[in-house]
Amino acid sequence: MNCPHAEAAQADRNAGVITVDPMVQDLDGETARLRDAGVLARIDLLGVPAWTVTRHAEARQLLVDPRLVKDIDAWGLWQSGVVTRAWPLIGMIDAGRSMFTVDGSEHRRLRTKTSQALTPRRLEAIRPDIEKFTEELLDALDAAQGEDGVVDLKAVFAQPLPMKVVGMLMGVDESQHAMLTRQYKAFFSMLTPQDERLALLAELDVFYTDLVREKTARPTDDLTSALILAEEGGDPLTEEEVVGNLKAMVAAGHETTIGLVLNAVRALLSHPDQLRAVLAGEIGWDAVVEETLRWDTPTTHLLMRFATEDLAVGDEMIRKGEGVVISYRAIGRDTEQHGPDADAFDITRPTRNRHMTFGHGPHICPGAALSRVEAGIALPALFGRFPGLRLAVPDEEITKLPVMTQNDMAAFPVLLG
Repeated sequence: MNCPHAEAAQADRNAGVITVDPMVQDLDGETARLRDAGVLARIDLLGVPAWTVTRHAEARQLLVDPRLVKDIDAWGLWQSGVVTRAWPLIGMIDAGRSMFTVDGSEHRRLRTKTSQALTPRRLEAIRPDIEKFTEELLDALDAAQGEDGVVDLKAVFAQPLPMKVVGMLMGVDESQHAMLTRQYKAFFSMLTPQDERLALLAELDVFYTDLVREKTARPTDDLTSALILAEEGGDPLTEEEVVGNLKAMVAAGHETTIGLVLNAVRALLSHPDQLRAVLAGEIGWDAVVEETLRWDTPTTHLLMRFATEDLAVGDEMIRKGEGVVISYRAIGRDTEQHGPDADAFDITRPTRNRHMTFGHGPHICPGAALSRVEAGIALPALFGRFPGLRLAVPDEEITKLPVMTQNDMAAFPVLLG
């Protein structure tokens, strides 16, 4: 296989540091290099050094280790001024106060409020809405075919579905969904200049602050109002905390589901025998969802935790103040956890459910159940309506978005039948 960055990759190996490619031109190769580097790998993130963990067992231990924290003030490079707001990835680490940026009792307090707003009862109550949105978007998919029969499955189906769902949960008018989609897409893209990215963050702060103030004055039956009104588990959330939770939850929630749906479709189309088994009812769609989450994780690298003291991991030592990234895609293909064929997509794999794509420990993703529900509705409905669905271009021509943390595609052109 020709790697676009073969020479650079070889230089990285020689130097003992793996550069995470901001253009995501060889994700499989990068994943293999990280895994081959050992339990911990030294990486370069746009000029900033960090560690990343690549093994399932060690990641489970680190994700519950209280000596690894989310507080950016524990990061030596931040404290010393080496990393500033000019670094393009800073907004993914220092995005305001929320359950994603605090630990311990404060994390439990903020997370409790969110858990109250994303209960199984609430998710079950919105299932008919998700099914309705799915059918509407399938109609739109059918209508959007060009003269050549090609339609972009991402733009017309996989991208708007989770935004419709999270927008409904938050109580955001549908007229704002396209704006939010554009804002988050630009925020995550490595092609966006940093001054524009910081401006986007400020604009999102204004949007969510206005939303919170509106729901405070006139609460309704939605996630935003639930976060504002939740009273159990300590003091009520501040306006800043509600805004921080919402901003991060929408980013994580809709991006994760886009990747999950598209990666599942791509995997099934490239493994027709497995697709036939699913369509014949020989194995359930839940197996497709879980194996996709393991094999082609929606989140490639989760930024970042910081060591509050020296930590020994295998033969390596994470020093106090150093940053640690969780590389979920490499972890999902850990041969010690999933066997020597971990690089293969196999919906009958016995360990398909034993992945950590949504995290582990106190910071496990609160929207995991919602993403599974959405994919569990969208995938069978899509193939039920269009059983002859197929790629409109060779698989190798599908390109990734230049996003260092999310496993997302620029487009996904298909023929419906």
